[in-house]
Amino acid sequence: MHARRMRSYLTVLMIAALVVVGPSQTLGDVKGEMRVIDADTIEIDGVRIRLFGIDAPEQGQTCTSQAGKIWNCGAWVSSVVRERYEGAHARCEQKDTDRYGRLVATCFVAGTDMAEVLVTEGLAFAYRKYSMDYDFTEKGAAIRGVGLHSSDLQSPAAFRRSATVSDLVAAGCRIKGNISAKGTRIFHSPGQRDYDKTRISATKGERWFCTAAEAEAAGWRPARR
Repeated sequence: MHARRMRSYLTVLMIAALVVVGPSQTLGDVKGEMRVIDADTIEIDGVRIRLFGIDAPEQGQTCTSQAGKIWNCGAWVSSVVRERYEGAHARCEQKDTDRYGRLVATCFVAGTDMAEVLVTEGLAFAYRKYSMDYDFTEKGAAIRGVGLHSSDLQSPAAFRRSATVSDLVAAGCRIKGNISAKGTRIFHSPGQRDYDKTRISATKGERWFCTAAEAEAAGWRPARR
């Protein structure tokens, strides 16, 4: 009798575990209508997703054309990607999670790899530090001279490492994206009460923004005063 009760008890535990875990769950895979945050980051149903294997210019990053003209290629790329993909239905397959808690995933729109399209058209680069998936795709875009390949620019990763406050301010990126002790993302605009005393720490995930709309799209809310 005792053995039968023990087997029944174990069976109940196994069934409960299946209900909780779910054998068909795929942690982090997301489907739905996307909101474009920037050229390589989107959001679906409140889940922030960094596109796997690619890197695009930062919002405040500039490029130099072949004629020597400096232009804001970072803002341009984000606007092109937003115009093309905002509101589109995407299916994203998780690869990893980054240090900011974002899902890192390959996303498909109408069955086509979104990241591959961006690299093909010169709107983003292969992020070879993490993947070689788009290496030849980028080389093809460079040979054709499409998109960003028609200008000179610092790699996005190098720009993030070397950009100083003065660089960002010169580019018009003066909004401070601060993260409170409770983890709340708040941005301070010039002229607000706490703007001058607010300090930005990139190691905490804090950052500078060029516009209030960009900060709100990235998940920050405006400071109340």
